[in-house]
Amino acid sequence: MKPSSPLVPNDRAPFVVVTGAGRGVGFETSLALAVEHGAHVLAVSRDVSAWSSATNHGLIQPLSADISTEEGRLQVLQATGGRPLAGLVNNAGVLLKRPLGAWQASDFDQLFAVNARSPLMLTQTLLPALGRSASAHVVNISSMGGFQGSAKFPGLLGYSASKAALACMTECLAEELKDTAIRCNCLCLGAVDTAMLREAFPGYQAQVTAKAMGAFVAGFVLNGHKLLNGKVLPVSLSTP
Repeated sequence: MKPSSPLVPNDRAPFVVVTGAGRGVGFETSLALAVEHGAHVLAVSRDVSAWSSATNHGLIQPLSADISTEEGRLQVLQATGGRPLAGLVNNAGVLLKRPLGAWQASDFDQLFAVNARSPLMLTQTLLPALGRSASAHVVNISSMGGFQGSAKFPGLLGYSASKAALACMTECLAEELKDTAIRCNCLCLGAVDTAMLREAFPGYQAQVTAKAMGAFVAGFVLNGHKLLNGKVLPVSLSTP
């Protein structure tokens, strides 16, 4: 699906980029930003087919792009149309489950490339757009699996390690950006009823819906940086 023309650059509504916006928490965060907060959203995913039947009130611009590549990240930058960026939600992620002894180097390469490296590289790419905003917020979506001292589960060693790297990277980014108007925080999500969770824990029913978590993330990206910076925050009723 090709993106529509760039959102109007002189509109005063907050403009937010959300990755992993094709399903789950990313999809619901994008909807909540538009519907509940009147924000304009660049909803980025490799697969944006879900948006073809979604009512987005003209505020959501789907963009099919692979942010693990330089080409994909430049597509995102181009789609901002030179507009000041109020928020970036680094939500795109991948989960692999393997028993100990079955892990391959390629598995770790994929997990760290998507879950840690891509958020860093996209944030760097979008720094000019973030810097044009009077106040900008980068929100990295990690997992309770990557939160220090949390419960860990067999088979998720690589996933949890990559999400822990994202949490640490958040603290480092906040330090790097402390002399700017860009703030950076990390949300470590607990069990949310998404396809990814169901794949990892077959038969488990999470108490929190993707819609509820998306509403929380939407509010946080627009307001959380007014009080917080460089924080790694658990957002969980259960793990899982």
